[in-house]
Amino acid sequence: MTRIVQKFGGTSVADVDRIKNAALKVKAAVDRGDQVVVVVSAMAGVTNSLVDLTQKMGPLPDAREYDAVVSTGEQVNAGLMALALQALGIQARSWMGWQIAIQTDGVHGKARITGIDTQELDHRLNGGEVAVVAGFQGMGPRSRITTLGRGGSDLTAVALAGALGADRCDIYTDVDGVYTTDPRIVPKARKLNKVTYEEMLEMASLGSKVLQTRSVELAMNHKVRVQVLSSFSDVPGTFIVSEDEVVEKQIVSGISHSRDEAKITLLRVADRPGVAAKIFGPLSDASVNVDMIVQNVSEDGKATDLTFTVGRADLDAAVKVLTDNRNDIGYERLTSDRAVAKVSVVGVGMRSHAGVAQRMFQALAEKGINIQVISTSEIKISVLVAEDYTELAVRALHTAYGLDAE
Repeated sequence: MTRIVQKFGGTSVADVDRIKNAALKVKAAVDRGDQVVVVVSAMAGVTNSLVDLTQKMGPLPDAREYDAVVSTGEQVNAGLMALALQALGIQARSWMGWQIAIQTDGVHGKARITGIDTQELDHRLNGGEVAVVAGFQGMGPRSRITTLGRGGSDLTAVALAGALGADRCDIYTDVDGVYTTDPRIVPKARKLNKVTYEEMLEMASLGSKVLQTRSVELAMNHKVRVQVLSSFSDVPGTFIVSEDEVVEKQIVSGISHSRDEAKITLLRVADRPGVAAKIFGPLSDASVNVDMIVQNVSEDGKATDLTFTVGRADLDAAVKVLTDNRNDIGYERLTSDRAVAKVSVVGVGMRSHAGVAQRMFQALAEKGINIQVISTSEIKISVLVAEDYTELAVRALHTAYGLDAE
């Protein structure tokens, strides 16, 4: 008997008809003899509406009550999905995160899962019942409802699959798998049959919206086999698996891009030990995440220029922190730029092949695209370019690495 977790995203359960369609996919699994846990998101757009309601109550809502409000969209859909399954003759009941319980820390709005009590779910699954779980939510200290951050239903599904020892976690969405790049930019993008956890983690962190980054990390740590597939077709999806399951490793598996970038440059920074800590320490204290960093060589040994990127939404906060700490840091001038984008090539095959970076730089140079910042990891190369060149860069690199479909 196979035990699977099926997660349906907001577009897959956007209205009653789509919930009924999703229920048919659950029924097909039950008819095969599978034990099934269903995780549902809120209807598309509902969470945003709930967030808007909390903001109308005041500029800084109580984070605990904020979570109590925004988690209700998933609660509604869990109940509706259970009703849809019952109408198909399937024994099913809904579960809220606190009823299982999915234990979390107390960081409201982006809580982390600390444990899951699966005893009752195990009992119900072995008895032939389908468990329909509200995604995105858990229970923090003092029995307060918490939420897991945007895309948190993915995290719920993967965490339950790991805790229950599920054979597979199917993530149903509005795309039929993971592509070599965004098909809206490159019509010749190809769907990948398999992607490694490491590649998917890089793609998710670099702008791919298919899976939440934390859910991929959790799947990798617990070796949960994940399949991304469409709610609206019956074609196989893309499997997220261990590297040893991928027989033929592509040098580059995909091209990712992110427009959620902003660049900050500090000019004439004192070139002495401890300055970097004075720059990035206060930014960390202000919860500003820094990504790409490049420092020019100091010719006179006295001053240098330092450039780094932050999330576009964090730019104003970062500039304020650096301005407030100007005297302590000791820079001459600060410049910032929101009109930038990060474009990345990703592939586990890069570990064993030379010339990957050279091909990237040559392809961009041939299109007249200037590289502002470069960062690398073992299976990724990222460059920062002017935002106006984003799509041209993605198309050029997709072709340069032979990823275009025939």
